Amino acid sequence: MRATAQASRHLVPTTWWGRVQLRVNEFAGASPSRFALVVFASLVLVFTLLFTLPISAAGSSGTPLADAFFTAVSVICVTGLSTVDMATHWSAFGNVIIYFGVQIGGVGVLTLASILGMVISRKLGLRARLIAASDSNPLRAHAGPVAEGQAIRLGEVGNLLRTVALSAVIIELVVAVVLFPRMLAHGFSLYDSALNSLYYSAMAFTNTGFTPNTAGLTPFADDYIFLTALMVGVVAGAIGFPVIYAIAQNLRRKVRRRLWTIHVKLTLVTFALLMVAGWILYFALEVGNPQTFGPGGTGNAAFQSLFMSVMARSGGFSVVDVDHLHHATLLVTDMLMFVGGGSASTAGGIKVTTLAVLFLAAMAEARGVDSMEAFRRRIPTDVLRVAVSVVLWGATIVAVSTVTVMAITKDTLDHALFDVISAFATCGLSTGLTQHAPTGAVYVLAFTMFLGRVGTVTLAAALAQSQRGQYYQHPEERPIVG
Repeated sequence: MRATAQASRHLVPTTWWGRVQLRVNEFAGASPSRFALVVFASLVLVFTLLFTLPISAAGSSGTPLADAFFTAVSVICVTGLSTVDMATHWSAFGNVIIYFGVQIGGVGVLTLASILGMVISRKLGLRARLIAASDSNPLRAHAGPVAEGQAIRLGEVGNLLRTVALSAVIIELVVAVVLFPRMLAHGFSLYDSALNSLYYSAMAFTNTGFTPNTAGLTPFADDYIFLTALMVGVVAGAIGFPVIYAIAQNLRRKVRRRLWTIHVKLTLVTFALLMVAGWILYFALEVGNPQTFGPGGTGNAAFQSLFMSVMARSGGFSVVDVDHLHHATLLVTDMLMFVGGGSASTAGGIKVTTLAVLFLAAMAEARGVDSMEAFRRRIPTDVLRVAVSVVLWGATIVAVSTVTVMAITKDTLDHALFDVISAFATCGLSTGLTQHAPTGAVYVLAFTMFLGRVGTVTLAAALAQSQRGQYYQHPEERPIVG
């Protein structure tokens, strides 16, 4: 016993830096969800400080605290909303901060930290694997065992991190290579074309939606190659890194039989169905609108409807003025933004698999069966509980924020609801309310962005106890539902 105590004392670091590392590792391992909140909040504070520096602004007046804070949250949460003109307000130094900030926020803070740790130490310990796994799968944020039938097994986390790093670099470079000659063709200089193509590709893959030029996408409104490249980048970032990893693994297989998990199948099918549904609805609602898709003809309206359907999921780019859309179209966009993209992606929202699980539960109830099934697989009820929690927490955040923003700005419901959902789903589309919002509404929208990006599951797990035993059960009684 004495020898064990002496050995444990030798394991305690003697330097102050070693003790700090030990405390951080213990905190991160005990609650990855709370660690994620602390890291995200710390990054927001650091970037707020950077944006308030005079060197970050193009003018001599600097950036007010509210605008600097809002931009920091929007960058780290890869939202794309802004209270200042992103093309003219920031200096070269400020744009560099924005570029690297969206890269950090896009891949996820904990995932990026694990990648850096793996690069430096050339290995990935069990604790780092657990932290990275919780970042790629919110179900791992809860205490207790997690089935190995997940999209990414614990032993595959190292390969997933390599896929995240490689896919981010390769996809952004490919998109930038396509955009570069198109920008030259539109009269941009060689220097601006090179920088702006890299900027656009990063904003597309991370689903942020900032534009570096003052006219935005207006010069490229009829350039279908340019807009298609943006759509490819947005979709690649929005389907999720576990899906990209599964696709890469299957492409490397020499056998014909492909192995697709239920997460990958649900993500791809639901994502495609929503994209097609949005495409059809946008075309049907806006083809006759002279202020949006109407003037360009039927072919142009069809393409712009597809572009809008993709960007409403979380991309944030827009060729038309959102405020000119019909009220019905705004409502469709609200629904698409609220759902968002795939889990563990650069997109926001409640995620497409959450919607798929709720739909499968409703179908199982309508058929009178006890279990949810899809693709010859049974989905356990704990996944349904998480899905219901995500939707309810998300709807509550949106409702409270919308009422608060309406009370502060005195604006209409459709404008306030649209910008709040865009903030929560980290989409970036706006009716114009955000850029002209009072300071109080700016902070409310910033807080909504933060909650939307860290995720309702992560938030709930961070606020709750990491593990609590229940040693008794109350008598069962069924309320009337429906």
